[in-house]
Amino acid sequence: MPEKAPFSDPPASASAPKGRILVVDDEADIRESLNYLLGHEGYAVDLAPSAGEGLRKIEATGYDLLLLDLMMPDRSGLDMLREIRERDQETPIFLITAYGSTQIAVDAMKAGASDFFEKPWKNEKLLVEIERMIAKRRLERENTQLKRALKQRYSFPNIVGKSERMLRVLDLVSQVASSRSTILITGETGTGKELIAKAIHANSPRAEHMFVAVNSGSLPPDLLESTLFGHVKGAFTGALTSRKGYFETADRGTIFFDEIGTISAETQAKLLRVIQEKEFMPLGSAEIVRVDVRILAATNSDLKKLVDEGRFREDLYYRLNVINITLPPLRERKEDIPLLVDHFFTKYCRENDKFLNPRGESALRFESEAMQLLIDHTWPGNVRELENVVERAVVLACGPIVPASVLPDYLLHAGGMRIRRDESGRLPADASLFEIVADYERRVILDHLEASGWSQTDAAETLRVPLSTLNQKIKRLNIEVRKKSEVRAERAIQ
Repeated sequence: MPEKAPFSDPPASASAPKGRILVVDDEADIRESLNYLLGHEGYAVDLAPSAGEGLRKIEATGYDLLLLDLMMPDRSGLDMLREIRERDQETPIFLITAYGSTQIAVDAMKAGASDFFEKPWKNEKLLVEIERMIAKRRLERENTQLKRALKQRYSFPNIVGKSERMLRVLDLVSQVASSRSTILITGETGTGKELIAKAIHANSPRAEHMFVAVNSGSLPPDLLESTLFGHVKGAFTGALTSRKGYFETADRGTIFFDEIGTISAETQAKLLRVIQEKEFMPLGSAEIVRVDVRILAATNSDLKKLVDEGRFREDLYYRLNVINITLPPLRERKEDIPLLVDHFFTKYCRENDKFLNPRGESALRFESEAMQLLIDHTWPGNVRELENVVERAVVLACGPIVPASVLPDYLLHAGGMRIRRDESGRLPADASLFEIVADYERRVILDHLEASGWSQTDAAETLRVPLSTLNQKIKRLNIEVRKKSEVRAERAIQ
């Protein structure tokens, strides 16, 4: 047992917590003691009585530090530690146990534990180590974020995003750019696969040489082969002169295949030879041409599924998929939407020479309701679709504040935002900021509608917003408006 502490709720802190800690232990006394001890020191504490419950909480919430009991009925702390470390190498994890031994401590550290404490432990030492480890992890995180910010600003000027998923993509791009490896970039249409390919090339030793993009799906097989490998005079009808192909043009540079899954079986075989042997023969020629070209490929299809269906060569798939970079769809990184909007505003304001400030940046911004519609949209066309919407807004804008009315009809008449709820009807623990704000906004509007007898005109007046704005919010938040006649009938009955 730790040093005794009274089993009562820790004092509430008016300031922000020093960190969030999860305690996983099957003994209630241990959980309550640590809850009081850590809460009294200013930490936010979550408790779990089992490994399974602990893992569920970790999935739903981010923690600054984990305290795991070694012996639990459903799973050992070591097993839980190993499972966590498969997904998370960074969060500090302390193991606590009543059965301490040198071998257990060694096993714990090998499995990725940050420290190991035997029961009863010294509260003072535990608190010192917790504070030191959380401070160390935060400093590492701040350094990582600073490096990422500098890298994004100076290395990838055309790739916009601050979401964790996009930052991980940029980290990977930075790591692989200098290598010679073939890279497969996957993601839905419009996610920016060619932009990532260009970033890889621009940050590689090949940057001074050609980057050649090939739209594999737009060319028939014969023309694609001639385009890639070139041909000699007389190789086919219309071949009046010899011509170099893209592979020769891209020698010492990079060639990028967009939609690689669409190329024919014959072209797949020739492409495999180029990857393996770094040589090919132009159409109609018996001479071998050797090249040094890095190959990047992209697809929005499931290449593995195409392999299983016999439509794509398995050996070529594994040659292409040496390193895989997966781009997240825009709906999974909505915090990047305001940044992308500003980026495209500036791009198209410059192209149209309108609404530019003295620094040459866009002076436009969407009104709050228009921006909320953009954030709520699911963006099946991803960044490309958003870019088209912003370009339209720049062309139609009549002033620096862009109203929702300039958005396409399909955005204005969208089905509305879905706010997830748990079984009790409350927001789930992992609710996003957008869901929390939307839920609060929905409740405020409902309160004002009920107070005004469901008169939207009166509610808009008390909320101090235009009636059109209130109507847009009602549609977006899926608020079912009651008829005033129904309200009067209910009041008459009462």
